[in-house]
Amino acid sequence: MTDVILHDYWRSSSAYRVRIGLNLLGIAYRSIPVDLTSSGQRAPDHLKVNPQGLVPVLEIDGLRLTQSLAILEYLDETRAAGFLPKAPAERARARALAMAVAMDIQPVCNLRVAQHVVGLGGTTEDWMHHFITLGFQGLEPMLTGDTPFAHGQNPGLADLCLHPQVYNANRWGVDLTPFPRIAAIADRMEAIPQVAAAHPDRVKPGA
Repeated sequence: MTDVILHDYWRSSSAYRVRIGLNLLGIAYRSIPVDLTSSGQRAPDHLKVNPQGLVPVLEIDGLRLTQSLAILEYLDETRAAGFLPKAPAERARARALAMAVAMDIQPVCNLRVAQHVVGLGGTTEDWMHHFITLGFQGLEPMLTGDTPFAHGQNPGLADLCLHPQVYNANRWGVDLTPFPRIAAIADRMEAIPQVAAAHPDRVKPGA
């Protein structure tokens, strides 16, 4: 049995990007599902693992790591993953692209925010449409260049963040026609077997 453990929710964008990273590196892991829809993240056992009450949590190398970007950078630094370029200026650009998704779009579109919006009388669909579209409007022109992925010839940190957000966009019926570069990158990502294997429909309980 593998000693790498991922505390995971199948539709979590943050967990999804870590699954992609682990798969690309060929790191086998055992998944411990945390059902966010039934407040599993607030259960005492999970709060002992992560006091923030969030997923993912990755147990690896005798460590317990939280926050998906920190996890992916740890894997990059310890496994020579190539998720970030070597040159400082290029690393800054790659991080900016990743953060445009992971810090500007995804946090306002996660489950606990959407549930709060519904509680205030809004609709999840309108909220998701507005903020995903707004975020993609800013991100699309940032994806300059003719490389197949966001920043280079191979999937990097930005692509690992972007791909789950495109899944969410498709889930909520966001029109991707105005965002051809985003859509093309997502198509290339999904064509990679290790990426496809991390798809929520492939890992959801009972799949």
